[in-house]
Amino acid sequence: MRIRQLCIAIALCFLTTPLLAASPDPANDDQKTLYALGLAISQSLGVFSLSETELDMVKTGLTDGVLKRPQKVDLQTFGPKIQQLQQARLAVAAESEKKAGAAFTAKAASEKGATKTESGIVISTIKPGTGAAPKATDTVKVHYHGTLTDGTVFDSSIKRGEPATFPLNKVIKCWTEGVQQMKVGGKSRLVCPSNLAYGDGGSPPVIKPGATLVFEVELLEIVAN
Repeated sequence: MRIRQLCIAIALCFLTTPLLAASPDPANDDQKTLYALGLAISQSLGVFSLSETELDMVKTGLTDGVLKRPQKVDLQTFGPKIQQLQQARLAVAAESEKKAGAAFTAKAASEKGATKTESGIVISTIKPGTGAAPKATDTVKVHYHGTLTDGTVFDSSIKRGEPATFPLNKVIKCWTEGVQQMKVGGKSRLVCPSNLAYGDGGSPPVIKPGATLVFEVELLEIVAN
């Protein structure tokens, strides 16, 4: 998110604070909508991993800005540091997540029937396929179920009830490589290290920076071009 957009989002969030403070439990549709706005905006602030004390400081800056009070810092000096803070917090979060992901991947690789590719993907065949194997330049039709290592579902064509179709060279590297190891009609489990998925940036708010992802993929068809 660009810094200007982020600042606007924070402002919208805290401008609603007096209303919510007077009525902690939203009692009508307007209050519930404003509360939902706060929840939505909190997701964009999640990358900062703010403590309660830090959040209070953000509120102080917002209040001074909105009420035109004297500014306690020079915005031109410290405004550019917002992005630096974001990157630093992301790096810390990613490192922790990658350590947990490495342990999960090692355990998955030790399971019976699992194979680990040179790049680090762990592939387990759930059901062997009997058809052709796709190339990276092919378009495939698949059913898939994507989860975090704790089992949280972040995407699923199965839940949507409709297969997905896409070029293999237009998806995350784990898919490009892993699905090529499959044959039509087969189903496999792919454990994807973060560097072959969404990397240190993650895909907020659900996929954290440095997250290892798990997919169950069924290769339904290689789509003719």
